[in-house]
Amino acid sequence: MAPARGPGNTEVYVHEIERTTEYADFIQKLIAFHEKRGTPFEPEPRLPTMHGHVHVDLYRLYKAVIEKGGYDELNKVQKAWGLLAGELGMHYVDSKGMGQLSFQLKQDFYRYLCAFWIQDQYGKEPPPREILEQQSCASKHGPVLTRTVENFKASARRSGEETPTKEDRQPDSTPASGNRASGRLREAPPQRVPFQPETGPSRQTRHASSQHGTPTSNASHNTHGAQHNHLLPQHHNPNSPIHIIQAQQNALRGVSSSYTPANSETASRLGESFDPRPLITVPLRPVNTPGNNPEEFSKRQRQLRMQAAGLASARPVMPGAGFDGPNIYTRCLQSLRSGIPAEQSFALNHLVKISYERGDKYKFESFLGLAEGLIEKGLEIGSLFHDVDWQVAYFGEQDSSNIAVLDGLNGTDDILERIAKLPRKSVLDYMQPAEFSDRLLRITESILTIRNMVMLVENAIYMAEVYPLKDLLCIVLHLPNLEMLVEVKHFALDIAEQLTPWLMMDSTDPLYQTLLNQLGSSDRGTILTSMRAISRISMNLDATNKLQNVPAVVLQNIMNWLLLNDEELMDACLDFLYQYTAVVANVESLLKAVDMEHVVPHLVRLLAHGAKRVKEDKILEPERKAPCSEEVASLPQDLQEQLTNTDEPTRCFRWLQSLFEEDSESHITQIAIWQAYQGSFGALAGGVRNTLSAADFIRNVSHVFVNARAQIIRGPGEGQRFIIEGIRARKSPVDYETKEEYMRCQWQVVKGPFSKRCNHFYLGGEKMWRHILAAHLRVTFSDDGEVEDKEITTFCDWLGCVKYPKPTRMKLSELTRHIKTHVPAAPKRSLTDGSEPLAKRQKRSYVTPAKAMTLAWEQTIITRDERNPKLEQAAGIPLSAVLVLRNIARNVVKTEAEEELLKQHEMGGEGGGWNEKLFRPVMVRLFEVMTENKALAGYITSLLQLVQDD
Repeated sequence: MAPARGPGNTEVYVHEIERTTEYADFIQKLIAFHEKRGTPFEPEPRLPTMHGHVHVDLYRLYKAVIEKGGYDELNKVQKAWGLLAGELGMHYVDSKGMGQLSFQLKQDFYRYLCAFWIQDQYGKEPPPREILEQQSCASKHGPVLTRTVENFKASARRSGEETPTKEDRQPDSTPASGNRASGRLREAPPQRVPFQPETGPSRQTRHASSQHGTPTSNASHNTHGAQHNHLLPQHHNPNSPIHIIQAQQNALRGVSSSYTPANSETASRLGESFDPRPLITVPLRPVNTPGNNPEEFSKRQRQLRMQAAGLASARPVMPGAGFDGPNIYTRCLQSLRSGIPAEQSFALNHLVKISYERGDKYKFESFLGLAEGLIEKGLEIGSLFHDVDWQVAYFGEQDSSNIAVLDGLNGTDDILERIAKLPRKSVLDYMQPAEFSDRLLRITESILTIRNMVMLVENAIYMAEVYPLKDLLCIVLHLPNLEMLVEVKHFALDIAEQLTPWLMMDSTDPLYQTLLNQLGSSDRGTILTSMRAISRISMNLDATNKLQNVPAVVLQNIMNWLLLNDEELMDACLDFLYQYTAVVANVESLLKAVDMEHVVPHLVRLLAHGAKRVKEDKILEPERKAPCSEEVASLPQDLQEQLTNTDEPTRCFRWLQSLFEEDSESHITQIAIWQAYQGSFGALAGGVRNTLSAADFIRNVSHVFVNARAQIIRGPGEGQRFIIEGIRARKSPVDYETKEEYMRCQWQVVKGPFSKRCNHFYLGGEKMWRHILAAHLRVTFSDDGEVEDKEITTFCDWLGCVKYPKPTRMKLSELTRHIKTHVPAAPKRSLTDGSEPLAKRQKRSYVTPAKAMTLAWEQTIITRDERNPKLEQAAGIPLSAVLVLRNIARNVVKTEAEEELLKQHEMGGEGGGWNEKLFRPVMVRLFEVMTENKALAGYITSLLQLVQDD
């Protein structure tokens, strides 16, 4: 898979699972570890990234965490898990998404790898799962390596998970200044109300309640309280909520407000162990009284007076009053069975709605009799157009003399013969009575309900065993071709499409023959649904769908439909042909019904259906950058002459522009550039055009190159160095005006026992060519610039050339043509007047561009595996076409037609079998598709093996 595009249209690496042998062994170890530990384990957890969900490679995550020091060390570094996610190829642009991603990655390591990491890396027994996997990684319970049950409980108390003990509370004598210093408000001291048990009766009299606040009663209560003080338990907590509530209740009962509790330091602690009885919640039910419900009591008095006078009640109680009745499902089922038209209309109207809205849960097996009732209602359609009243019998052997009785147990095998014998009623297509339209509407709704419900797989499996439904489909599909019946026929075909994957049908099955007859229709929807229903016969069963006895006219129509520009129809036809050509006998019939020599080229043409041309650049050699050098090239002769007669500082500017260029990552020492300048113009000192001083020269460098600056650096083990950063010396000089690069002459010049390169620079190939002829080959030019084409004995001494290594007798024109191969052509200029030369737009000279190769291929529709996104799989019409071709190539050699063709060859006819005859004309195209279409390459290879083996 190509790298994904990140921010700024840059290529980023996307995390994927590398399914190596080490990865498989690691996952097996983790599975065994978690099974032994009793913790859940997910081998490939999913994480949401900016490029979609990715599956985490736990092996790479484990190695990456170990390299960074382990789980505990990684948690000490802020945003470490986010950086780790980026290194593993998980990306997010916004910080919110990256934070969620890093937390989930940390959680995956904590759940699935943390315990294994402790055992694998340190040889220790991991903490129990109750304090490791069953806790969140965000819990503050300390490092997992040192986590034990004891320190886990301690950290839980610190985090507030347990109620603090009495010793943990802040003492009451804490000064208020401490609270203010911590930024908190001053807290009120806890109230200390003594425990006052109630000794009086649970219900007081009015007299006692009226005298509740008298001193006498208060004194009595105080006396009782004083008597019970010595019975208080030892660990009684006066600050508990229950005690406070009881104290408040006692205060309402008459506890003295002037009671002063005893000193806590001198009081007895025998009552502290008392544990008060917990409060019991008693459910309350309102009771009707004359005060809160006077209407109810007045109604009762009125009824009593009427009974005493002997009068009957004005409103008798209706039967079933107060009962809500059955639910809507049972109501519809019973209404459908009643046979009453109004009730059936009500039931079918609601059944259609329920089947649409609750189709995922509305099942036939939950409502016994619903399927039979809908089928019986649908069979009434026969009486509208034929003189017959279809009935379903679910008992014993059927009487074949009565064609209206259908076999509900085994299905009616002769249903098509019975339909053919039925007399037809005269029904107008555009005008019907109201009763006729209402009956047809109810029948259509019953069939529509079946159609909606069989869209659920459980209902389709259930209805596949209800044989009267197949008879109903045959009856509906053999009704007259009227426009009023188009809708109900399409519903029947939809039902058949959902049932056929669960049915086994041979060539004599009435439903199979009925569906084949529908392929002669002119309705596109009928053809599509019928063909899909036939192709899916016994698709979900072990039995093989042989598709026998398909009429020749149907096969011819299918070949004609393949020529149409209709993808859905082509797809249905290819699915049918794939199932059909899988049987040898069917291939025999296909050879007799259609001209296969025209069909095969068309199927090969469909291999490129929807194809598009894809181009991709492959980098053969990466871009290289030449290292900077302190060596400065010498000025060419023509530039030397021009700059010699130029005043300063212009001469310095042009000299720098010709020999140097900007590079932010390079530098040159000040002494090297100054010596090079002195070497070019130092001989002019004392003349009228003196050179610049060293300080002025260094300042001029920053004027020519904006990013250049003088600096002082100190390397390890060396002294100070004065450099100019941001520039580098060119390998070859350029013209300061046109920016065209000079070419170095690399002809070998022999001087005594040594040889060296000429190293002269010339601008343009013409000047270089003339220099070689004149200076190195000693060729004389005439006044008009021409040379005589004569034979000479010489050789090419250009560096690295092996064309003429030894002296050879040749004509001068032949040698000059060869020399021009070493000399670059003149740069192309734009045709637009006034445009700048191409040399000014050239890239940096010190960078060698990358060598790339453009690959182009043909790509059809593909699909990708979710577990391995790099794997491209063929799909759609091209895949179906190659599968049909492969079936033909595999089975055509097994037919009787193959034997007859071989006999004709023995008698002097054309050689080869059917594969030779069908596939030889398209062999070139098959090889082309195999070469350019990566997704289809494997299928085409297997096809070619079948053809060539023959």
